[in-house]
Amino acid sequence: MTGMRGLSVFISDIRNCQNKELERLRIDKELGNIRTCFKNEKVLTPYKKKKYVWKMLYIHLLGYDVDFGHMEAVSLISAPKYPEKQVGYIVTSCLLNENNDFLRLAINTVRNDIIGRNETFQCLALTLVGNIGGREFAESLAPDVQKLLISSSCRPLVRKKAALCLLRLFRKNPDVVNVDGWADRMAQLLDERDLGVLTSSTSLLVALVSNNHEAYWSCLPKCVKILERLARNQDVPQEYTYYGIPSPWLQVKTMRALQYFPTIEDPSTRRSLFEVLQRILMGTDVVKNVNKNNASHAVLFEALSLVMHLDAEKEMMSQCVALLGKFISVREPNIRYLGLENMTRMLMVTDVQDIIKKHQAQIITSLKDPDISIRRRALDLLFGMCDVTNAKDIVEELLQYLSSAEFAMREELSLKAAILAEKFAPDLSWYVDVILQLIDKAGDFVSDDIWFRVVQFVTNNQDLQPYAAAKTREYLEKPAIHETMVKVSAYILGEYGHLLAGRPGCSPREMFSIIHEKLPTVSASTIPILLSTYAKILLHTQPPDLELQNQIWAIFKKYESCIDVEIQQRAVEYFELSKKGAALADVLAEMPKFPERQSSLIKKAEDAEDTADQSAIKLRAQQQPSNALVLAAPQPVNGTPPPVKVPSMSGSQDHDSAAQSHSQPNGTLSKVEPQPPSPDLLSDLLGPLAIEAPPGSLPTDERGGSTGAGGVPDVVDGAAIVPVGEQMHTVEPIGNIAERFHALCLKDSGVMYEDPYIQIGVKAEWQGHHGRLVLFLGNKNTSPLTSVQARILPPVHLKMELSPVPETIPPRAQVQCPLEVINIRPSRDVAVLDFSYKFATHMVNVKLRLPAVLNKFLQPIQLTTEEFFPQWRSLSGPPLKLQEVLRGVRPLPLPEMVNLFNSFRVSICPGLDPNPNNLVASTTFYSESTRAMLCLVRIETDPSDRTQLRMTVASGDPTLTFELKEYIKEQLITIPTGPRATPPSPLAPAAGAVAQPSSPAVAADDPGALLAGLL
Repeated sequence: MTGMRGLSVFISDIRNCQNKELERLRIDKELGNIRTCFKNEKVLTPYKKKKYVWKMLYIHLLGYDVDFGHMEAVSLISAPKYPEKQVGYIVTSCLLNENNDFLRLAINTVRNDIIGRNETFQCLALTLVGNIGGREFAESLAPDVQKLLISSSCRPLVRKKAALCLLRLFRKNPDVVNVDGWADRMAQLLDERDLGVLTSSTSLLVALVSNNHEAYWSCLPKCVKILERLARNQDVPQEYTYYGIPSPWLQVKTMRALQYFPTIEDPSTRRSLFEVLQRILMGTDVVKNVNKNNASHAVLFEALSLVMHLDAEKEMMSQCVALLGKFISVREPNIRYLGLENMTRMLMVTDVQDIIKKHQAQIITSLKDPDISIRRRALDLLFGMCDVTNAKDIVEELLQYLSSAEFAMREELSLKAAILAEKFAPDLSWYVDVILQLIDKAGDFVSDDIWFRVVQFVTNNQDLQPYAAAKTREYLEKPAIHETMVKVSAYILGEYGHLLAGRPGCSPREMFSIIHEKLPTVSASTIPILLSTYAKILLHTQPPDLELQNQIWAIFKKYESCIDVEIQQRAVEYFELSKKGAALADVLAEMPKFPERQSSLIKKAEDAEDTADQSAIKLRAQQQPSNALVLAAPQPVNGTPPPVKVPSMSGSQDHDSAAQSHSQPNGTLSKVEPQPPSPDLLSDLLGPLAIEAPPGSLPTDERGGSTGAGGVPDVVDGAAIVPVGEQMHTVEPIGNIAERFHALCLKDSGVMYEDPYIQIGVKAEWQGHHGRLVLFLGNKNTSPLTSVQARILPPVHLKMELSPVPETIPPRAQVQCPLEVINIRPSRDVAVLDFSYKFATHMVNVKLRLPAVLNKFLQPIQLTTEEFFPQWRSLSGPPLKLQEVLRGVRPLPLPEMVNLFNSFRVSICPGLDPNPNNLVASTTFYSESTRAMLCLVRIETDPSDRTQLRMTVASGDPTLTFELKEYIKEQLITIPTGPRATPPSPLAPAAGAVAQPSSPAVAADDPGALLAGLL
């Protein structure tokens, strides 16, 4: 580029542009000039062509598309002079890929340069092929590249590039290397004295032996000799010594190649190799220089992998474990991580588990490390090293750690603790204790498989049944327990509570009373289990207790009209069966033993197992730029939302066959009927909220503040105000609060707010018109947060009750605050959380929108033609059916629009509209005023103009129709924030839909709005 004044001026112009628009204008002008010059070949001198091709490359590197001039770049490859040829090779390798047709024009020129005598041209050609060579290059050029590699007349620089070029061609087409003829030549290359050629050749060897090691046995002793040479630092030039380590890259590649050979049979070669490995193990230590550490540890950990692969003597294995034990105790987190990871791999080797157990205390200490990657590796290692001798200690440590573990690890931690307790339990009563403690400490993260499994054990072991019943009876005494504990306790007491007869507090009436106290706190999925328990208690009450019988019958009668089919069926059948006297004992007999089968927990762990590298990648993708919260004192969640009436759209639930009847112990008539598992709502609570969410629906004033309760404008989702003395300072939140809110509108868990002092997370459950949010308030600092206050500013359509918030949050601790929500009527208004706290002398106050929005009270439903059209016809026009033409819509393809509707719980019903460009959708809305209200939607798109569409929304409630139409409109089009339109009054029929001035309304009874040929 020396002397190209026009190129230098162009680069200066680009750098001097004040904004992106000016840069784009300058580049468009230059691209137009280049295109004009390329068309006029008469004035296109080699110098100009070279200059313009350089400019194209610079524009490409800036991120702009360059869709012309490729032919000119390729033609420079055939130029006779180096400056033009260099430009051609460099620009071609940057602009084109292996599938580009222009490359075929250059194959002959590239081959001529490779077989020519100009070493500079050879290097340019080999670099191009090594970067973008595809199958055609491999078939045409591989023989010539091989000749260069084994040629004794070529300089090392050329041969080094030839080895890497051949590696690229082999990866594209393995057939280009003939195994029979190349094995001996590969062995000869390993005798090379030049370390540059040797390093490149070893990279090629690794690829070859990974494909077929049988053909390259002759290379094995050569690899050992290379390692000996490097270990003794014999004939290693200074430029290949990195911080005193002889060519660490070559050492790593050579040991990696050796790991593809199954074994080393020659005693002399094996002895030499172990001497080298011994020298590496003895000579590696942790030093202050980070670069030297990285290089020496790369060699060390590859040597450890080779030692494990070769199944070395126990003495060397002990030495490896001792070295790793030293690594897991240092302060540097990267070294601790590698030590734990490699110690986990050592578990695959026989006879080292007892040696690893000596470091158990240090491994347990790693569970409390600030770095979650290290904690994960420590958990994996403890899980792998556990056996009968140390299971009790490890499981107790895991249970203790469970109270302070962050949410990202609790599910995995619970699963592994449950598996260890099952595999290595010294007695079954200890196993029951462990599982019940797991459920008590981490109920949200305990999968249904865990409590199903403990029920199976109790059912199959008669001696265990009284103990399990007594323990679950103790847990029910607690004022607040998790719903999973209610399930397992109710089931076990229903089956085996009668075995406690005579003990204090264990009469049928007392057991019924303590179980029935939990009924208002559980969800609809638990009520069937409780009903079965009541029926079993009634069965085992001898002599009959008429008062208890009347109480239970009243409950059955209450749920006989429940809209949930499962609850209704059980209530009706239990009530009728309880009148049958002796027949009740035959139908509700004790559950038979479960058939022996592989533990579903172990299978689940195997399915979820991944490598350490994959775990680290996933972790890095999920981490937030904030400190992890540590749960200091777990607050039991006081149940779940009260049961609500949820319509079964399918008419009945599907039940599995007898093979599945023993898999989910819910209480039974003649079989155990499965309940839907509770979703893991907190699995990504601290994960990234990378969701493109709709604009907020909170009304704002002209300054961007929201309108709080009573119409008083407040700053919502803005910076928190911190009074310091007489001055006002601002605490900047971490992350975009509005984006977090929009993401939570489509998700049920995540981080709602974070600043340097506190993190507020939310987890929500929604059922019908009821909702339950749990706010997680986490103190990120080592000092307490005081004067904590939280109050809800609810809109008039929501009834909200927040549990008391503690005035002080301890250092590095987290508290949970349940929030009950009841939806009274349809509205898009949003509740606001007014939250404040004091840190040191600073008082912080922030107002946050709560994700209790309209779509949370929707339940998607799929309708057939027979179900949809009678409803559509019955809603004849405004105000129950509104239609609007929307313009300025985001141009979404139909599949993306389908995904968008599904994201806010409106289900697309395929095949109902004969026009493939239209969408028909349905959902059910829940509120106290409307109950379960069916909503129907039709979207008519214009294939020629995706920026406009016509939308028709229909429901049995005028307000709901308007609010749902406006909500969907907000998702499809950017609406300027301003005063919200007033919904049509149900008493005042409108002539058409209420619409924005830019989107005129269309009467919904227009024939064009009806489904073609069907209405």
